[in-house]
Amino acid sequence: MSSEQPVFSVVAPVFNEEGSLMEFYRRMQAVLESTGENWELILVDDGSSDGSTGIIRQLAAEDEHVRPVIFARNFGHQIAVTAGLDYSHGQAVTVIDSDLQDPPEVVLDLIAKWREGYEVVFAVRTEREGETAFKLWTASLFYHLIYKITEVKIPMDTGDFRLMDRRVVNVMNRMREHNRFLRGMSAWVGFKQVGVPYKRMARFAGSTKYPFKKMLKLAMTAITGFSFMPLQFATVMGFISAGLSLIAAIVVIILRATTGAVFLGQASTLIAVLFLGGIQLISLGILGEYIGRIYDEAKGRPLYIVRESPDDFSKK
Repeated sequence: MSSEQPVFSVVAPVFNEEGSLMEFYRRMQAVLESTGENWELILVDDGSSDGSTGIIRQLAAEDEHVRPVIFARNFGHQIAVTAGLDYSHGQAVTVIDSDLQDPPEVVLDLIAKWREGYEVVFAVRTEREGETAFKLWTASLFYHLIYKITEVKIPMDTGDFRLMDRRVVNVMNRMREHNRFLRGMSAWVGFKQVGVPYKRMARFAGSTKYPFKKMLKLAMTAITGFSFMPLQFATVMGFISAGLSLIAAIVVIILRATTGAVFLGQASTLIAVLFLGGIQLISLGILGEYIGRIYDEAKGRPLYIVRESPDDFSKK
């Protein structure tokens, strides 16, 4: 690669994208060449089990702009993006998935806003092609929930597809929490931000790497990482159950004193016990989520392990 520092870096996590990777590279290369600036494409192989790793090695051998980061195993999408940011050198760094749902050509629109002086330019999905009604509904619910309850106002209908100025990337690289929600982190750091609308396309090949289970896990990471509302919810439910118990006790005392009625039956007792037990278990589960994240941080393990880095390829 040229000794000149790149102006533009593109970070693309790769996990079993054998069917789309060459087309992604072709389109991304054309976009970056059209800028007339020096650039680098960082492909982070997140433990792929198909032919993606071999394709990345091939691209690196043929094009010095391609800088491979190959993990020792699968660490997850958010960690793969983090590694790409760690290895990036550009003045402006774009994060984009390699499945071609986010069109590489939109990167030019992000760059245009960066040249106007914006330091975080996030892509806003106006349409989502090729996705089921259930997927659209759960995604909408996810974004509305995150927007409502988190302390940081994360832009609606945005993913990790965004451009960040070097100053923003340097700040984010100092944030080393293990349970990462990068779109929330980039909103938290502040700086001058703006959105660019675009149409998200259907996958070029393969299947989604973010099924409902992973979306649910990402939602939990976002909520626990940027909000105390679940803990507050547990407290509120405790007060509600205590209040209901107090009201019920007063009602029973009044009825016993005025009518002499005797309340018998195991059903009502069982319902009350199950109600209170359910609240207690929910509260313990919420506490467990936060404690589990504290445990992850306390272990102090690295965020990822790299089997092959760009430096390894430059020596070949």
